[in-house]
Amino acid sequence: MAFMEKPPAGKVLLDDTVPLTAAIEASQSLQSHTEYIIRVQRGISVENSWQIVRRYSDFDLLNNSLQIAGLSLPLPPKKLIGNMDREFIAERQKGLQNYLNVITTNHILSNCELVKKFLDPNNYSANYTEIALQHVSMFFRSEPKWEVVEPLKDIGWRIRKKYFLMKIKNQPKERLVLSWADLGPDKYLSDKDFQCLIKLLPSCLHPYIYRVTFATANESSALLIRVFNEKGTLKDLIYKAKPKDPFLKKYCSPKKVQGLELQQIKTYGRQVLEVLKFLHDKGFPYGHLHASNVMLDGDTCRLLDLENSLLGLPSFYRSYFSQFRKINTLESVDVHCFGHLLYEMTYGRPPDSVPVDSFPPAPSMAVVAVLESTLSCEACKNGMPTVSRLLQMPLFSDVLLTTSEKPQFKIPTKLKEALRIAKECIEKRLIEEQKQIHQHRRLTRAQSHHGSEEERKKRKILARKKSKRSAVENSEEHSAKYSNSNNSAGSGASSPLTSPSSPTPPSTAAAPGLGKRCKGRDVRVTSTSSTSASTSSNSLTSCEHRGALTASTPGCEWREPRGLTQLHPEFPKRNFEESRNL
Repeated sequence: MAFMEKPPAGKVLLDDTVPLTAAIEASQSLQSHTEYIIRVQRGISVENSWQIVRRYSDFDLLNNSLQIAGLSLPLPPKKLIGNMDREFIAERQKGLQNYLNVITTNHILSNCELVKKFLDPNNYSANYTEIALQHVSMFFRSEPKWEVVEPLKDIGWRIRKKYFLMKIKNQPKERLVLSWADLGPDKYLSDKDFQCLIKLLPSCLHPYIYRVTFATANESSALLIRVFNEKGTLKDLIYKAKPKDPFLKKYCSPKKVQGLELQQIKTYGRQVLEVLKFLHDKGFPYGHLHASNVMLDGDTCRLLDLENSLLGLPSFYRSYFSQFRKINTLESVDVHCFGHLLYEMTYGRPPDSVPVDSFPPAPSMAVVAVLESTLSCEACKNGMPTVSRLLQMPLFSDVLLTTSEKPQFKIPTKLKEALRIAKECIEKRLIEEQKQIHQHRRLTRAQSHHGSEEERKKRKILARKKSKRSAVENSEEHSAKYSNSNNSAGSGASSPLTSPSSPTPPSTAAAPGLGKRCKGRDVRVTSTSSTSASTSSNSLTSCEHRGALTASTPGCEWREPRGLTQLHPEFPKRNFEESRNL
């Protein structure tokens, strides 16, 4: 087949769902304009960052392109006169930083191609619509019965997945939709297994899976054709949107926020859970459930895009469940994504943040019970329930499904084993990413706590206490050393070395020199003890002895004893008996 003739390099290793953050580091004024130096970072790694330079006119061009979303974005206004003043530039820089914060924290805007190209031009400079057209054209060379009617520009959220409206030449009134997508970072199947599984998708028959008319693949991309549904997806029903409109226009700013009826919530929810259970039992990984991947066919919901997990594409909600380490299997990912879907069906809009602390009033408490089991803090912390457990909950257990179509999806044993290995690899990458995010969060929390004002005060108090304690310990150590030196000096003087044959000299031990000055007179105090042992016990350096001496000699002031070498410079030359009396 011509579609298989020119395979590109391979899968795309870049995960488009990893959020980008941007911080304006500085500004530089040139002759006629000001440039802003922006540091952009992908994910949590500081090493994965780069600098870009943008003018205000670049921000204005981006803002005009994003007007299709219908959001009121806080771009600072233009100023023709005085726009080079230093104060004005500083104020404008703050406003542009706030603008960047808004578009990078909005889940839909941050994933759109316009914002990605603005912040990361090196990785998003390619024209993906043109690339998709080249592949489709090669396919049509060997399949002349298909014909492109028009490209469906940006009807999906993925940057590397494009859609075209198709028709069959001998059936010009029937409309089909062709989807083309690159391989993603989670593609772990071998090329042979990957192509076999893609070609197996048209044989999948299930009342709640949207039928694939045709599917083929090469080493780097896949192409699938389905019947075009004029009613659109479940998300189109919730947001009252037209299926052919761009994704930003349909879902960023809904005109009317209104959830579905309780019976619709119960029926659609039960149908989605049934097809998830079917795929889990077959060992087929999914992980891509959201309202845009559920097609409405009358009163029946049918699941779309089973090929996404085979292509290795990241999930729409990956930036949410990658924050929680207990959501680490594709089954638990599907359950968590079902919580998002149920929230949109109930309230007509996605949750503001996840986990959800409190839920607004719902049509039934049974709805809130399911939401709490999938989106609450406790659920995200402790883990998701199984699909079977959700089917047993009161909201879905009494729903009667009437369908005569028998599910059929035969997967050869060899391909089942390949799917199992690929599923484990996908989960392994998710677990590693969750681990890194958890470590980064702990480090950030510790740094924030360490730098808080309360913690600084505690550290100052501890530093003062430690300084005082060190001063006291140093003083005590100094006094102890001085006392020991005086004691050793006194003991050495009272017990001179003698030979065994010589007579023992009379004891002349005296305490270390201690001076008092009383009205110009020197007073010398010596010990009359007959043994050297008493010298150390009656050291004159003790506080009690000092007090006694002061009290017994009125009018005398205490003079601190000094070292022997300080008292007499010739101390080393003189004998110890003389130095003792200094």
